[in-house]
Amino acid sequence: MTEQQTIDGRDFTVSLFSFGYKHGIPEADLVWDVRFLPNPYWVTGLKDRSGLEDDVAAYALDNETGREFFVLLEPLLLFLVRRHAGGKRPQLRIGIGCTGGRHRSVAVVEYLKKFLDGSGCNLNVFHRDIEKQ
Repeated sequence: MTEQQTIDGRDFTVSLFSFGYKHGIPEADLVWDVRFLPNPYWVTGLKDRSGLEDDVAAYALDNETGREFFVLLEPLLLFLVRRHAGGKRPQLRIGIGCTGGRHRSVAVVEYLKKFLDGSGCNLNVFHRDIEKQ
């Protein structure tokens, strides 16, 4: 992230979390559905693992669809975080959802955590449904 992309958000927190739609839609300011990404659930050897693991995340994200998604999402995310941080709100809650909340949404949240790291705002990252079946 370049210096001009930093956010004056010392008192602003972005809560970024994954969830599974089959476990209910969470309370959030923004919700993005990433069920369009390739699903590791259907791949032998990846199904019982999580998006925290490099090869599972690569299966979901390292493809044309995943790359195009981030090209579009990154500037939008920075714009939204900057605008919300510039207001009087203390927090922005962003939920990233896939079917079960173990693979694709987890991988996207971890990617975005790295993307926003050093942005100037406080980050609170968690995976609501990663342990659920």
